[in-house]
Amino acid sequence: MDGSGHDELVRSWSRALRATGEPAPSGSDIDQLLHWLVHDLAGALTATPFDPTAGARAGAALATVDVDMDYALEVSAPILWSLVGPEADPGAVTRMSILLTKLGEGFGAHRQLRFAAHSTGEAQSTRQSDQRYRVVFENAAVAIAVGDTNGVLLDVNQKLADMIGVPIDELRGISVYEFAHPEDRERIRKLVYEKLVPNRRGTVKLEQQIGRADGSYGWASFSITFVVGGEGHPNYLLAVGEDVTEQHRMRQELHRQARHDPLTGLPNRRQLLERLDTVMAEANGHEQIGLCFVDLDRFKHINDRYGHGTGDRVLTAVAGRLLESVQDLDCLVARIGGDEFVALVPPPVDAWKISRVADNLLGALTDPVTTNSHRVQVSASIGAVLTTVQSGQAETLIDAADTGLYRAKKNGKSQWVLHMLADDADSDPDRLNRYISTEAPPDS
Repeated sequence: MDGSGHDELVRSWSRALRATGEPAPSGSDIDQLLHWLVHDLAGALTATPFDPTAGARAGAALATVDVDMDYALEVSAPILWSLVGPEADPGAVTRMSILLTKLGEGFGAHRQLRFAAHSTGEAQSTRQSDQRYRVVFENAAVAIAVGDTNGVLLDVNQKLADMIGVPIDELRGISVYEFAHPEDRERIRKLVYEKLVPNRRGTVKLEQQIGRADGSYGWASFSITFVVGGEGHPNYLLAVGEDVTEQHRMRQELHRQARHDPLTGLPNRRQLLERLDTVMAEANGHEQIGLCFVDLDRFKHINDRYGHGTGDRVLTAVAGRLLESVQDLDCLVARIGGDEFVALVPPPVDAWKISRVADNLLGALTDPVTTNSHRVQVSASIGAVLTTVQSGQAETLIDAADTGLYRAKKNGKSQWVLHMLADDADSDPDRLNRYISTEAPPDS
């Protein structure tokens, strides 16, 4: 927020405070004070290191304004939240929450000093201070929880209660693990209670699943800050968060779209390469990996004769058939180009398994594809590669399978050729001679 925004905030805050005072304080006096408070709080939001005492200073100063104290904090909290803005990052939200918490503490402490000479007045002030602290807490635009350093919830605001679907009174006194997904509990324990709490300073960020009262799980993003308690008060954890279920769903969908072919729904080249990298990283150097590079024969002719709409439906049908033909062989089938598909055969794999995969892929295209009123005959050529994991990287394997595909195309349509990398051919020349240009290995 720039200077002009601060001026408007001061005017709004001043009008709200003066509306509560009888008699109303001087407008110029209160505006000058509020301008200083806004400037101090805005500076604290971006200062390095972060100084939460700015909130306490603002609370103490606000307590000196001659207005109705029962409502001063109630009208101040929502106005001051505009300092962070609607697009604020989680760090700014956390800082603003701490500043408002300290503002309430400073306000209450100053009130107690003012009424220290009057015991009955002091007791009343303490009760009022607690009430005003609740006002700040409840007016926050984000979910807030205060917990002890062992993970027990001491207090939560309505925003958090609504997120979980449990009344505030039922949340106080329970462990944070009650609503954490089992898969997240160990991570929370290590990050918060084995790192943050022993360090006695700092903020950690978590994006985790959070259990709801109806048994479902959503996603929430929290910034958790260790706060040193004041004199006579224990340390505590302040968690500020928001429901990010929809954002998480959108990220998952974008991730899925980035790794799947939009026409056929099969994994795309990117996912194939990622899976290849994973397989090679997890396998030992003696295991083998196989690829079958499938290219439809004369597919351009199908597009030219029947149109691209029919061609797309044929591709979709072919994708389904290829996938189904190897579903029992632990293969990943990807579409990596217009009429090009690749079947990844992870370890354990040998020449006989790669031949079975290639035969199944060709056999899946034996029957014509029926689309609308057309019966379209489709065939394919396949270049296969079988190699030890240490023989090459992902792109190298695809290039090797493409070389086998080129040989298969030269020999005619509807067949497959096994291509071996140089290192593998040198280590087993007999196998290379048997399979280098055949439609299938000989029967055993």
